[in-house]
Amino acid sequence: MKAHNKWLTAPLAAGLAATLLSGCGTEQGGDAGEAGPTVRVGMSDEILATDPAAGYDPGSWLLFNNVFQSLLAFPKGGSLPEPEAADKCGFDAGSRIYTCTLREGLKFSNGNPLTSEDVKFSFERALKINDPSGPAPLLSTIQSIETPDEKTVVFKLKVPDATFPSKIASGAGSIVDHREYSATELRTDGKAVGSGPYKLDSFSDTEADFSANADYHGTAKPRNGGVTLKLYRGDRERLAKALSAGEIDVAYRGLSADDIAAIEGSTSADDKGLEVVQGSSAEVQHLVFNMKDPVAGKLGVRKAIAHLVDRDALVQGVYKSTATPLYSIVPAGIAGHNTAFFDTYGSPDKEAAKKALRSAGITTPVKLTLWSTPSRYGPATDQELKAIAQQLNDSGLFQADVKSVEYDQYEKDIKAGKYGVYVKGWVPDYPDADNFTAPFFGDGNVLGNHYENDKITGDLIPKTAASADRGATAADFGKVQDIVADQLPFLPLWQGKQYAVARDTVTGLEWTLDASTVFRFWEIKKG
Repeated sequence: MKAHNKWLTAPLAAGLAATLLSGCGTEQGGDAGEAGPTVRVGMSDEILATDPAAGYDPGSWLLFNNVFQSLLAFPKGGSLPEPEAADKCGFDAGSRIYTCTLREGLKFSNGNPLTSEDVKFSFERALKINDPSGPAPLLSTIQSIETPDEKTVVFKLKVPDATFPSKIASGAGSIVDHREYSATELRTDGKAVGSGPYKLDSFSDTEADFSANADYHGTAKPRNGGVTLKLYRGDRERLAKALSAGEIDVAYRGLSADDIAAIEGSTSADDKGLEVVQGSSAEVQHLVFNMKDPVAGKLGVRKAIAHLVDRDALVQGVYKSTATPLYSIVPAGIAGHNTAFFDTYGSPDKEAAKKALRSAGITTPVKLTLWSTPSRYGPATDQELKAIAQQLNDSGLFQADVKSVEYDQYEKDIKAGKYGVYVKGWVPDYPDADNFTAPFFGDGNVLGNHYENDKITGDLIPKTAASADRGATAADFGKVQDIVADQLPFLPLWQGKQYAVARDTVTGLEWTLDASTVFRFWEIKKG
């Protein structure tokens, strides 16, 4: 599931449980005839699904966020979800009952009306299908959904869940037409029918074409007549060449750190009218330890690694400062962030690493393999892991090497427990500390590292989830981060920055690159 303008950290309002969020903004999307020309956008990500019940990857969610409406959405530059398909929403009964009232005049792009029946159908469908690559885990707190009339939807939750508004403001909240989608099976024809600001006109492995949806009613106002999305399927070199050759107007998600650095300092880029647009991001990357591994499972080994990894060298040498060092599992810019790992381990310290190994009775050099997958996290991932291995080896305490495999095999091997140390990236589903903690702990966690901690899963996370005042959760999220820094089931490495490179005739990109990870087609205009 991951900006450039100011990342706002305003917590979900304390009064959310007692008040309703009221709609604001434009009631209807802009007339495509008055908007600018089609914008050509290229990215290296694939779109793995056009059905919201199946997709849980950045490319698919980009499509969902533009083609489908959710009850709520994140405004540009903001972390507090606001009404979108809904006119107002709010909590009752201590964050266990969430009621939304729909806007007037909602329609799908096929002309069918959107009612509460479609909302109920969409959520129940995602839960029923429960696709392993889908967003059902984000909706797991739903106990039942009631629709007392065509405009009202009432969610009854199993447990208090103050993050529920953020969850349904994400791609997981996409509303589909109950007449167009099966309640029990995924749609596989490559089509998508939603009520969002854009329609999906065509889709293939290499291109997706979108046009402004004249039937859209919501807060967005498209500034272009459509978007052609070119999919380079991991081929970053071809993406860079397409931008240089003028085949695309915008390159998003895929240019390497070297490409960005070269463009920023290039007079030829100026001659070609190319500009780099930078924003903050909540995308993170961790070095993960298999707690059952005979080597990485030893706390002394993990502590030694934590004392030796030089994050500054990684982000400067490998990522050309397109990322920043991360010393916590909750990234900077997200309410609840602290610096637990720096506080515990400080700057790289060979003597502290040696002491950690000797105190645990571990013989050196420690033989270790670091596992990587460039096909998911980019070609710099192999380079990064090699740099970490070199840092470990230069201490004289480790004998580390790096092995790299394709993503499908990588995930299978992690599940089978074959790797002791491996890399995992995370693009958030919604900008809340909950999304950087809850998925990483307990049975079936997304890291697959066999780490269990009852204090985290049985006390701290449920407690934070029940608090409607997100600012009041900082102390408990701090405790989670302190526990992880002490027990080291994984080691935070870096927090990304978002970049897009565009021709100087393109405007509005600064409103598409924030920590919500929503790439807003409607904000982009080509002059």
